[in-house]
Amino acid sequence: MGSSSSSYAPKTIYLDVGGKVQKVVFSRHCSPFDIKELLCSSSNIPRNTAIMMVDPEGALVSIDPTMPANSPNSLYKVVPLSAGQLGEKEDMFQNVLSQVADQFSRAFRINELKTEITNRLAMLEKRVELEGLKVVEIEKCKNDLKKLRDEMASRGGGRVNCPCKYNFSEDGKKVTPRRDVPNYPKYTLSQETIEALKKPTFDVWHWEHNEMLSCLEYMYHDLGLVKEFSMNPITLKRWLLGIQENYRNNPFHNFRHCFCVSQMMYGMIHLCNLQEKLTLTDMGILMTAAVCHDLDHPGYNNTYQINARTELAVRYNDISPLENHHCAVAFQILSLPECNIFANVDPESFKQIRQAIITLILATDMARHGEILDSFKQKVDNFDFTNEEHVTCLKMVLIKCCDISNEVRPTEVAEPWVDCLLEEYFMQSDREKCEGLPVAPFMDRDKVTKPTAQIGFIKFVLIPMFETVMKLFPQIEEIMVQPLRDSRDHYEELKQIDDAMTEAQKKQTESMSLGGKKK
Repeated sequence: MGSSSSSYAPKTIYLDVGGKVQKVVFSRHCSPFDIKELLCSSSNIPRNTAIMMVDPEGALVSIDPTMPANSPNSLYKVVPLSAGQLGEKEDMFQNVLSQVADQFSRAFRINELKTEITNRLAMLEKRVELEGLKVVEIEKCKNDLKKLRDEMASRGGGRVNCPCKYNFSEDGKKVTPRRDVPNYPKYTLSQETIEALKKPTFDVWHWEHNEMLSCLEYMYHDLGLVKEFSMNPITLKRWLLGIQENYRNNPFHNFRHCFCVSQMMYGMIHLCNLQEKLTLTDMGILMTAAVCHDLDHPGYNNTYQINARTELAVRYNDISPLENHHCAVAFQILSLPECNIFANVDPESFKQIRQAIITLILATDMARHGEILDSFKQKVDNFDFTNEEHVTCLKMVLIKCCDISNEVRPTEVAEPWVDCLLEEYFMQSDREKCEGLPVAPFMDRDKVTKPTAQIGFIKFVLIPMFETVMKLFPQIEEIMVQPLRDSRDHYEELKQIDDAMTEAQKKQTESMSLGGKKK
C-alpha cells in the first residue's frame, strides 16, 4: 500500500513496585503480549498472569505500545487479577459451555455432529488453558461458540430457522439496553492514539470492543456533537452500548466493521476540513449514519433476502430490505428515552435529522452505486456548499466511500478484511446451493480467489469513486487514492503469480498423463 513507516524512540514508563520506582523501557514496535510479559517481570509477578495497569487515580491504562508515558511523580501500578475474579470468569465460561452443549444435545441427535462439536469444544478449552484463562480470550471463545451454534443451525436445512430472518417479537429484547449507568472501563487515550484516529492508516485490529466504544465516545465529544445537540454524556454511553449489542457476530458485518466505517468518516471529516464547509448538524448526521449503517446485519445480502423471500424482503417489498432494516433498528434504539442522544433537539429539527440519516443509510445499498455516483459527477465540477441538494449528494458519497474503504488502509490492515468478507460470502453461497437458489460467481468458493475478488472491485468501483471525490478534495490523493492504486497493482501481481502456478500445474499434469500412456 502507499503507507510509509517512521522510526520511533523507545518508550519509558515508571511503575510502583512495592513502594519503589521501577523504570521500564520498551520499543513502540512491541506487541501488547510482549509488554504484558515485561510488566509482569518488572513487578515480580509470574508470567502468563492476567494483569491490569492503573494510574494514580485508579483509571485503567491500556497495555499497548500507544499507552501514555508517565513520570516518576505519577507512577503506574500493575495489579494481578485475583483468583476470585478469574474463578468467576471461569464459572461463567463453563456455564456457557454447559448451556450450548445442552442445546446441541436436544437439537442434534447425530453422532457425527456430536463428535465434531466435542472436538471443537475441546480445542477451545485447550486454547483457554494455554492462554491462562485471560478475560479477552474467554470473550473470543464465547464468540467462537456463538458462531459454531449458528453454523450448526444452518446445517439443519430448510428456511424455517434461517438466521437472516429478523422477527421483531423474538428479537425485540435485543434493542433494550441496560438501564443502569454504563460502566465499561475508562481508557485513557494517548495523544498518539488521538492523532492516529484522524488518519485512514489507523489500525482497527488492535482494539477490543470497550476500547472502540471509548474511541467513538471521544469522536462525538471532539467534533462538538455532544455540545451541539445537548447530549447527556451518560445517554451517549448507553446509546453506544445499545448499538454494539445490536451488531451480530458475523465474519464481516460486525461491530468492528461499524467502528471501521465510523473511524474512516471521522478521518475524512478532518482530512477534508469538513468542519469549515458543513454544519455541525451535518457532522452529527454523517457520524450517526456511519455508526448505525449495518445494524443487525444477518450476514446474508439483499440478493439472498429477495431470492429466499425472507421476512425482510416481504416487509420492504424487495427494495433495499437490509438497509431499510438497519434504519428501523437504529430508530428503535433511539426511541428508547435512555438511549435517545437527540432527546434535547426540537421535534422539527429531529424530523430533518432522522430523514437525513435514513437517506445516508439507504445510500449504502450497492445496487444504487451507479445512480449516486453519476449524480455526484454532474455536480462536482461546479459544487456549491450552499446548495442543499449538492451537500446531500456529497454526504451520500462520503458514507459510501467509508463503507467500502478497507483497501485505502495499509495492506496489513486491509487484507484480513478480505478474508472476513470472503468467509461471509462463502457462508451465503453454501446456503444458496443447499436451498437451490442462484449463486453469484464472486461469492462461490469454487470460483473466486482473493485477487480476482479484489481487482475488479478496486478498478471499477473504488478508484473511480475516490478519484471523483478527489476533484473536490485534492488532499485525499496521497493518503487515500494512491493506496488504492497500490492495492490494485498488488492484487494484479498476485493474480499473475496464481496464473503462472496454475499453468505450471496444468503442464505438469499433462506431462504425467503422457508419461503414463507411454508406459
